[in-house]
Amino acid sequence: MPTPPPADVIEPHAPHADEVQTRTEFDSRLAGGTLAGLTVQGLRLDLDPVPDLRAVDVAGALFVGCRFADREVGADLVRRGANVVPPFSGLPYPTQPSHLYTADDLAAGFAEGGFTQMYDTRVYAHFRAHGGALPDVREALGQRLHDHGVDNALADATRAWLAAHGPQSVVGVMGGHAVPRGSVAYRMAAVLGWELARADRLVVTGGGPGVMEAANLGAFLAAWPADELSAAIDLLAVAPDFTDHDRYTAAALAVRKRYADGPSLPSPRPAAPDTAWARSGGLAIPTWLYGHEPANLFAGRIAKYFSNAIREDTILRLARGGIVFAPGRAGTVQEVFQAATKTFYGTDGASGAYVFLDRTFWTAELPVESLLRPLFAASPFGDLSHTIHLTDDVREAVRLLVR
Repeated sequence: MPTPPPADVIEPHAPHADEVQTRTEFDSRLAGGTLAGLTVQGLRLDLDPVPDLRAVDVAGALFVGCRFADREVGADLVRRGANVVPPFSGLPYPTQPSHLYTADDLAAGFAEGGFTQMYDTRVYAHFRAHGGALPDVREALGQRLHDHGVDNALADATRAWLAAHGPQSVVGVMGGHAVPRGSVAYRMAAVLGWELARADRLVVTGGGPGVMEAANLGAFLAAWPADELSAAIDLLAVAPDFTDHDRYTAAALAVRKRYADGPSLPSPRPAAPDTAWARSGGLAIPTWLYGHEPANLFAGRIAKYFSNAIREDTILRLARGGIVFAPGRAGTVQEVFQAATKTFYGTDGASGAYVFLDRTFWTAELPVESLLRPLFAASPFGDLSHTIHLTDDVREAVRLLVR
């Protein structure tokens, strides 16, 4: 393992002054008479009022994933010194998304055609049909542009929260995807997400079913009393198995509808602008590599990637306020040691607590603790083994993360 790169290589970038991502900002720049040197991302410039770009300085400008009234507009921009990367035709996903997904975005089409006609499922079908994890060149370029757009949108979406609450306010929740709805483990993870959100923490999960869905569900219902969380789980438990795609998704949408117009969660501090989603479901970061699993529809915002490697690193980079590891198998164990590498080297700055939920599981069934403690004790930043905790109590887990 090489030494980690310098911090400035990997830390999230500040918003670039030359990036234009909204029509309002674009119109303001256009009124100034020049777009030279700007990067214009994912805008519909074919909609009224269609901008007149013929007399505007566009030298060195980059238009990525923008739509124009006709092809001649893009050709004229190139002739006058701009670079144009148009949206790829024939793709079911945007090549430069300007915002994170919502549950409604991913579930679009379910009401009309069921699971197979959902946006999320249609993108997964396209992903499989074009090589899956090893796509052809055209598809690879489209996917990379999409994931870069998600990177940008995620940085934009989390910036206000982090500015107001700090990086230690973001807590990751990892665990098994196959945990059925209604089970003891599912209920524990839901209570965990509920308690963390009520303690003003941003809950981040991998966006899958099982423990991940449960944690986002708890955060989604954080403004409701505990008995309503239990009632919601009972409603979901009629479709416990995620492989029963249509019933599983229908149950989630029914719960979302029932609790859509609920109370607001009071904040102990003035709420940062554009962060209501963070306190009503938190963040999910899934991948279409695991698109055979139904979408987790309880997160407030969803940063869905094609690249699982980027997705995994992003989850762990954000979760600086600690991570809860509920019981899981190979994928969860991989995440334990991927996170441990970052903590050992201080790659992303200080880490929070590592809380392993279910003491017997993590010491006897999969004895991860016995490997992790000596590793952390040998960190170049000193003995970090004190950050490792094992508990069977959800509320103790929360106390360890919010103290």
